[in-house]
Amino acid sequence: MKKLFVVALPIGNLKDITQRAKEILNTTHLIICEDTRETKKLLSAYQIKNKQLLSYHKFSKERDFARILKEIEKQNEAVLVSDAGTPAISDPGSFLIRLLLEKFKDEIQIIGVPGPSAVTLALSISGFDCDKFVFLGFAPHKKGRESFFEEVKNEKRTIVFFESKHRVIKTLEKLVDVIPKREVMLARELTKAFEATYRGFPKEVLEILLNDKVLGEFVFVINKTK
Repeated sequence: MKKLFVVALPIGNLKDITQRAKEILNTTHLIICEDTRETKKLLSAYQIKNKQLLSYHKFSKERDFARILKEIEKQNEAVLVSDAGTPAISDPGSFLIRLLLEKFKDEIQIIGVPGPSAVTLALSISGFDCDKFVFLGFAPHKKGRESFFEEVKNEKRTIVFFESKHRVIKTLEKLVDVIPKREVMLARELTKAFEATYRGFPKEVLEILLNDKVLGEFVFVINKTK
């Protein structure tokens, strides 16, 4: 039986890695990751050495999958990680898992190793009703952006989505138009040295952020409709 361990890594603070994640990284030779440079930094921090790293990301080609397939057939075990957080959540790893299941069927076991996730972390500190929520991934850059905000406008449940520093101000300006009276929490650089949260209605959060540094990774949490 072949095994693929889907291992969650810290989203910022390296101390958030689990003991189980470290053990599996130590004992499994083949590690499939987005950016080998980022994974090497984490492995170095925990003195995990002599690993075979294969890159798999949204720009990977068929030959990349063929190489991963060949190595899993040879070694029987592999670890899948993303640059930060839980793999396959708004992440190309989900496509790789599907391909492996199609190839090996009942001959491969997909084993999750839980840990940090920016989605659940942001929800947990929001103070909003999170009994039901919807995760919308990354806000589209160009194509589909208008329909994305239309979905936000019509969604009644609590909403979570990611945004980059390059578009966070434009996103807040759009939210002022489409959901001016819904509470928003904007989290920046979760678990990192310059972690910050901004709370209020979209216009209030926008005014705060216009007077602050727009740096890092952002997570939006929008409260459900009353």
